[in-house]
Amino acid sequence: MKSDAEDLMPKLLPVEFRHKTDELDLNGPPRNPQEYLRQVQLEASMCPDVVVAQIDPKKLTHKQTVNASVPSCHAAPKGFSPSLSWQQKQISNFSDVRQSITKNRKHWSSQTLDENVLMPKATDEEGWRWFCLGKGFCLGTSSNTDADPSTELDFSQVGFPPFLSIVSRLNQSTVLVVLENLISWFEERDFVPQLGCWLYALLACLEKPLIPEAHSSIRQLARRCAQLRSTLESQDDEKLPALNLLICLVARYFEQSDLADQPETEN
Repeated sequence: MKSDAEDLMPKLLPVEFRHKTDELDLNGPPRNPQEYLRQVQLEASMCPDVVVAQIDPKKLTHKQTVNASVPSCHAAPKGFSPSLSWQQKQISNFSDVRQSITKNRKHWSSQTLDENVLMPKATDEEGWRWFCLGKGFCLGTSSNTDADPSTELDFSQVGFPPFLSIVSRLNQSTVLVVLENLISWFEERDFVPQLGCWLYALLACLEKPLIPEAHSSIRQLARRCAQLRSTLESQDDEKLPALNLLICLVARYFEQSDLADQPETEN
C-alpha cells in the first residue's frame, strides 16, 4: 500500500521487482544498479515520515556560552569631548550639506573640470592618495599645510580640495573605495586638515542605509580618531575639533551609538 508521501511525490526512478520473493541483503554491497535502487527504496520505506528531535532545554541553557566582543572607542580625556548641543549642531549642519549635495549633484557633475584635474581610476589607491592629499605630502617631500600664498598652487603636490564639481562625479562604489583608502592610510599616520576635508566630503556623499563594508570602515575611522585624540596634550590642539567632528558624525548621524562620546556638562 502506498503512503501519502508516495501519492504526493511520485517516484522519479521506479524500481521493477523481478520476483517479489527476492531477498535483499541490506548488510552487503549492491551487486548491480537495480539492487542498489531497491536497497535505497527499502531503507526509505523504513523511515518515519516525521522525525522529532528529543532535546533537553535544560542542557542547552546550562551549557550555552555567548562571547561577543565589539571594539569600542578610546574614552575622551576629561574636557576633550564636545557638549551635546555642539554635537547636535554639527549633525544638523552635516545633514544640510548632504541634502545640498543630493539636490545639486546633477548641476555640479556637469561642470567642466580644469585641465589639470585628472581623476584616478577607482582601483588606483596610490593615485587617489596623491590626488586627495598631494604627491609631495604622501611621499614626505613637502607639506600641504605650508603652501606659499603668493605663488600659484600646484595641486598635484598639495592635493585637490574636495570641490563639489569633483565629489559629485563619484558613484557610491568609488566613494566607498576612496574612503576606505584614506582611512587605511590614516591608520598609520597623523591627522592633517586636507585629510579631514576629504573624509568629511566623502561621508557627506555616503548613502544610507550603509552596506556592511561602509559600516566597518566608518567605525574604523571613529576608533582611529578617538585613539589619536587620547594622545593630545592640550584642549587647544587644532586637531581636536576635527577629530571630535568625525567621531560625532559616525556615532550620531550614522547611528553607531556605541562609539558616541559622553557629552561634557555644559557651563
